Amino acid sequence: MRKYIYGVFVFFFTGYIIAQEKEMSLSMQEAIDYAIKNSYDNKVSLNDIEAAKKKKWETTTIGLPQINGVVDYQNWLKQQVQLVDFNSDGVDEELIFTKKQTTKASVTLSQLLFDGSYLVGLQSAKTYLKISEQAKEKTELATREAIINAYGNVLVTEKSIDILENNKKILEKNLNETQKTYDNGLTELENVEQLQITLGNVDSNLRNAERLKEIAYQMLNVSLGNSIETKLTLTSTLDNLVVDNTDLSLLATQFNIDNHIDFKIAQNDRESKRLLMKLEQSKYLPTLSAFVNYGVTAFSDSFTFLDSNQRWLGSSLLGVSLNVPIFSSFGRNSKVKQAKIALENADIRLEEAKQKLNLQVERAKSEYQLGIENHETAKKNLALAERIEKKQQVKFFEGISSSFDLLQAQNQLYTQQNNYVQSMLNVIAKKAQLENALNIPLK
Repeated sequence: MRKYIYGVFVFFFTGYIIAQEKEMSLSMQEAIDYAIKNSYDNKVSLNDIEAAKKKKWETTTIGLPQINGVVDYQNWLKQQVQLVDFNSDGVDEELIFTKKQTTKASVTLSQLLFDGSYLVGLQSAKTYLKISEQAKEKTELATREAIINAYGNVLVTEKSIDILENNKKILEKNLNETQKTYDNGLTELENVEQLQITLGNVDSNLRNAERLKEIAYQMLNVSLGNSIETKLTLTSTLDNLVVDNTDLSLLATQFNIDNHIDFKIAQNDRESKRLLMKLEQSKYLPTLSAFVNYGVTAFSDSFTFLDSNQRWLGSSLLGVSLNVPIFSSFGRNSKVKQAKIALENADIRLEEAKQKLNLQVERAKSEYQLGIENHETAKKNLALAERIEKKQQVKFFEGISSSFDLLQAQNQLYTQQNNYVQSMLNVIAKKAQLENALNIPLK
């Protein structure tokens, strides 16, 4: 019985721990920090950096001493015969000069003394590592923007649900009162039906918003690097985020293109093309290498190589190899010219990146400023639409205006509500876009 109780306790306790692991409470900044470490793209970029480090070491080892061992075993199934006329009598005797079985073991130490392409390769490996590190930095900036948008979408969806639920309650109340008025013969059926249509549309939009909320949470989980089933609790509010992200001083920030990650990546691309041209030019240079070898060989008519009395014959060889390229039918010259063209294209792309990044900053500043202005306008328009809708409600129930007038006021209110909520998200998203354009580092 005690074992049974213990087993049940362990089962429920384990289940509780797993459940706890699937729940997270995050502010916007905490979500960004978490995604930088755990998102799928950032994990891949970290692996790319590790791979680049290994590639750099792989290239380095080409110029370091290399030791290789070889063991050969040969067994003549039918031994080779040599014909020799020892007596000069015109008759060749058949002779076998080798043993039936041979085993040879050797160790060779080789060292590259000079190779122009190796020196260029070392520089290329360093550039490749730098490219991977810069790609990681760009991924982090993109992750910040993605989390801000995904987090904001969840808050906007929740805000929309709150607004729709409130609209639904008001409509249900209006419909109930209008229905009673109609039952008493004081209003037309059209007014009841008109409110029923409006209520049906709001109810449909509410159900859709609830479905979108679930999808928004799943998208945020994917951006964070979580399972889509992870339960999230967002501690930042949409109103607070709008206040925190409304910063007109950001519009006056000076843009330093030399520090921008995209410009650095373009510079590195140019550097890689320069090294490629240098690599092709280095192929005109000779290569020099040296080696020293030591080996032992044993012969036998049967397999006696493991016997202690087997005779082994030693040998050693020292050598230097100089390889001088002389003529390649202008193949090397063609490759150098291709590399020069690639370098010229990289220079063109670098200038293009410079102009585009400056334009991107100006456009991001303009869109951010517009987003702030639109939010202020949407806030005022919402207040006006709310007052107009309330007045139309009063007029409608007093019999001064028609259901059509009330419908127009309600639709205008719903439109302004949607515009206001979207303007809040727009302020947050446009600030993130401007921060990326200015290459503002992560906090």
